[in-house]
Parts: sequence; structure tokens; C-alpha cells
Amino acid sequence: MEPAVSNIALPAYAHLDALPALSAIGYTGLEVAPSRVWQDTWHGLTNAQVKSYRHACETAGLRVVGLHSLVFDHPELQLFGEPASVTETANFMEHLSGVCRDLGGRTLVWGGGRKRGAIPADEATTRAIDFMIDLCERTRDHGTVFCFEPLGPSGSDFVNGVLEAKAIVDAVARDNLKIQIDAKALVENDEVLPEIFEAVKNELVHVHANEPGLAVVGSSGEVDHASIGRMLADIGYNGSVSAEQRMFSEEAYMDDVRQSFNELSRHYHG
Repeated sequence: MEPAVSNIALPAYAHLDALPALSAIGYTGLEVAPSRVWQDTWHGLTNAQVKSYRHACETAGLRVVGLHSLVFDHPELQLFGEPASVTETANFMEHLSGVCRDLGGRTLVWGGGRKRGAIPADEATTRAIDFMIDLCERTRDHGTVFCFEPLGPSGSDFVNGVLEAKAIVDAVARDNLKIQIDAKALVENDEVLPEIFEAVKNELVHVHANEPGLAVVGSSGEVDHASIGRMLADIGYNGSVSAEQRMFSEEAYMDDVRQSFNELSRHYHG
């Protein structure tokens, strides 16, 4: 499995100098939250800026594995919003797919911006399927893959569980919609089970190793990374496992990143 780390663990807008240190620690992949790199992630974002960031990553010995935290800076974009918002959400996702492609990445993990509220679950699922069929067609030549991030009830009221994500993937039936799993959500949803991993082994393309509150990996004692890593190995998973953690200290953030790498090395290998 490839050890990666999200750039939300690094200083916003000013972390290029930190990238070589990630490689020195042992990370080979970087997962990118666009709003952690650029203050304008849409209309003002230039191809030159994207190419420059990719160059900095690759010069540091890192491969961009993909994007996440896709709509953090765009709360107005909602999968189940008003029609104009839904249209803009599709346009933005198509744009981000191109950004991911140009960074050399593959996965786009979609966690926020999908509150269904009073919309019945069945209707929300149907609308999401229609949305993703259209989006997958629009981005089919990008070489990218979208993933609905299965979150616990504390994080979302839509796609609460890996099998819910799989049902949408199966219904959309496009090669550019796959499965991502989130360690803390597996715990919240009682899904740290061999049968869950077995059910999605052919569609699983990305893993977040994390903790409640996006703390340093392994620090809470609530997430059984040993079992999750073992179940991933049992299904032959060899993709990226990304440490998803917030930056808690401007002075010691690299110590936290190193601690998470040690946890990945201990449990996510093979």
C-alpha cells in the first residue's frame, strides 16, 4: 500500500518548502485539498498554478494521488440544493476533475456538500445516481475517478456506509465512479468487518486513515488500524492509504505527520 498524506496537515497556501520533508519521512503520495493550496480554486485558478504545484510535488519526490475536501471553500455548492446550485456543483466537479488530471492525480473524494435534509433517502439516491451518470460522462476522458466518501451519521445524512456507496456505484455503472473508505467512519458505522471489505474489493481505490476530529493517526485509541490494515491486505488492496489529519501546531506539525507515518507503516503495508 502506498503511504500518502493530505495537505490539510500542512500550512495553508505556504507549504511548498515542507514537501521534501514529507518525502524524507517516507511518504510517496500527497492528497490535495485544493483550498489548502489556492485561495481561488475555480474561476481564478490558472493552468500555470496547477502545473507549478505539480512540479513542486514531483521535485520533492511526491506523487499527487488525488483531491479531497472538494467543496470546503464553496458551501453554496450542494448536491441536493436548488437547481442552479446543482448545476454549478456539476460544473465545479468537472473543473476539479480536470485539476486532478493536470496534477497527475486520479481520485476525487467527495465528502461535503451533500446534505439531503428532508429529501427522502430513496429520492436522494435516485437524484445522486442521475447526477453522477452525467458527471461521469462529462469527465470520462480525464482518467480520474470520483468517490462518494461513506461517512458516519455525525458527518453526513447521505451515504452512511460503504454498502450505500457501493449501491450507487453499481447503479451508475461507470468506470470513473468507485469506492473510498474512511477509517473513522468504518468505526462509527460498525463496518470494520471482513465481509464489508470483501464486498468492495473490486471497486476500492482509496483509503483515508484517520481519527475522530481528524487527529493524528493512531492517537485516539478509537480506531482499530491494525484490523483495518489486515482486512485491506486480505483483499489484496495495494492502493493509496492517506493520513487525513488537521494541522494542530504551526511549530510541530511535521512531528505529527511523522507520527502518522509511523502508524501507517505499522498497520498499512503489503
